[in-house]
Amino acid sequence: MIKDIKAQNENTRPNDGVLRKLHADFPQCFTNEGKFDLERFQQLIENEVDVTKEGYELNFLGKNYANLIASTETETVIEPDLEHNAEPENANSQNVYISGDNLDALKHLLKSYNGKIKCIYIDPPYNTGSDGFVYNDKFNFTKEQLQTKMSISEEKAQRILDLTTKGRASHSAWLMFMAPRLMLAKDLLTEDGVIFISIDDNEQANLKLLCDSVFGEENFLGELIVQTATDNNATQINTEHEYMVCYANSKEVQKYWYIESLAAKKIQDQYLLLKDKGLSVAEIESELRLWIKKNKENLPQVTHYDNVDDRGVYSNSSNSSNTKPGGYTFDIIHPITGKPCPKPAYGWRWPEETFLEYKSNDDIEWGKDETTQPHVKKRLETAVEQLKTIIYEDGRASTKLLEILFGAKKIFDNPKPLNTLVRILKFISDKDSVVLDFFSGSSTTAHAVMKLNAEDGGFRKYIMVQLSEPTPRDSEARKANFETIDQIGQQRIIRAAKKIKEEHPEYQGDLGFKHYTLQDIPQNTLDKMETFDPNGLYGEEDILEKFGKDTVLETWCVKDGYGFGANRAELKLANYTAYHCGSHLYFVSGEDFDENTVIALIDRYHGDPSFNLQNIVLFGYSFSYTQVEMLKKNLKTLEDSAKNLKINLDIRY
Repeated sequence: MIKDIKAQNENTRPNDGVLRKLHADFPQCFTNEGKFDLERFQQLIENEVDVTKEGYELNFLGKNYANLIASTETETVIEPDLEHNAEPENANSQNVYISGDNLDALKHLLKSYNGKIKCIYIDPPYNTGSDGFVYNDKFNFTKEQLQTKMSISEEKAQRILDLTTKGRASHSAWLMFMAPRLMLAKDLLTEDGVIFISIDDNEQANLKLLCDSVFGEENFLGELIVQTATDNNATQINTEHEYMVCYANSKEVQKYWYIESLAAKKIQDQYLLLKDKGLSVAEIESELRLWIKKNKENLPQVTHYDNVDDRGVYSNSSNSSNTKPGGYTFDIIHPITGKPCPKPAYGWRWPEETFLEYKSNDDIEWGKDETTQPHVKKRLETAVEQLKTIIYEDGRASTKLLEILFGAKKIFDNPKPLNTLVRILKFISDKDSVVLDFFSGSSTTAHAVMKLNAEDGGFRKYIMVQLSEPTPRDSEARKANFETIDQIGQQRIIRAAKKIKEEHPEYQGDLGFKHYTLQDIPQNTLDKMETFDPNGLYGEEDILEKFGKDTVLETWCVKDGYGFGANRAELKLANYTAYHCGSHLYFVSGEDFDENTVIALIDRYHGDPSFNLQNIVLFGYSFSYTQVEMLKKNLKTLEDSAKNLKINLDIRY
């Protein structure tokens, strides 16, 4: 398990992660020795891609180091919060909260959620100089190891080590911190997935170039400008905004982003009120236009819907002219004068059949005579709202919301705007999407997911990741007994869920979450693992006790692709209990594992037609050489049985 990963990491080089992806998609470009053949690859793509050695890219100190960090495996294990996860509201929840370093969390998530996350939103440190960001690295590379792994000079290796060990906050340190996280995040996105990243002026330009490198410049969707409260302490320019940079995993497969217009519904409601008064069509139109003019600030994108006919409200502002050569050139005859209307220079926007259909439905707005081009009536009920680049939401409202939830001031600084995140999710998520936030802070993203689900009946799921970062001494959070940021985040979810249930008592969706903590292995346990002899007469149950059975099983289920909180069934084999999940059978403890256990297992394979598990996993430290060999020998007999099964026996250390 961890010992195997540590050995693998010792031989990892910066480009190993990229090579693994290339091997998965282009196996024909690798030699028998596993070397990448660049010439074969160039021949494969030369007709489609301009292969050049020149290009525009972002370079920074530690870029290759970031690739190395992204390529290594996490050496942490996943410890489930058994008491919390067993509570009724959490027992069947598919929402996940992870306490731990998000770099480790992303590496765990990739095992089970690769290509499954529809939306990622993150609010990383802005590197303002006052936000507390410093780069602190837990990797213990020596200068000599970096020279060898990265083929760099002693001087450059030392400069990188200085960045990683002395708590730097430079642009290079920030980029080196962000790069591996974004590389891993990209692989989590669905084909039509998107990522939103909050940032301010300090690193906005660098973030844009970094994202161009990771996601591809062609997948840049845009940048939202979020107007916040005015900075009253400005020295030169009074900054009133932050940014949300948005990239797609693949822009080519993105659908149009639009939602039902709530502003249009307000106009429709006002129209119906006027209609109920018994007014004529002309009177309704006049009154409605006055109302729209008075309320235009609350009617974004729909104030042009100010015409009324017998069928309802419509806009006549749509253009009939084609915007470029190649439009349709048929004659349109004015219904009163009987003369043809003037054709646009580039022709009509629609074919004659479409125009005739509009005409038959009374959806054409005619001029008083043939000198005016006709327009299609765009009905109010077809109005949709688009995501605009400028969003205003006063950050003080978000702070106030948190104060109300916790009944205290300043529990968390600068929480993200709840309504903005709800709005974004409306545009880009489906009702069953998985949403990830790996800088989750006060858990605004989780709150937004639950709120939207309650409003539209969705069953979106969230995954939150937050480092167990200590709250400042003498802070309001510490006074309220919150020792770490992740405790605030979890409590925010619990309190928000209660409030949502009060506001939507009919909602029966998922308002709980399962909690997990990522744990490093203590050195004394690592020492025991290092000295363990797999050829010995006895297993070492003490090592299992240090990990904990549930931690081992949770870590394995995630590693094997079943996700956090996967259902595991006990399987009784004589006096021994194994654990079954998907196509895997897990043997954790060596106690009570004997000949009767193996006989019961083989009998199950022979006697149960539906029992065809292909993978058996052993916690290697718990088993003696004799136990392992006995199992191997008996599993071998299944190859010659009627089922002709070849079992993959995986002994993990």
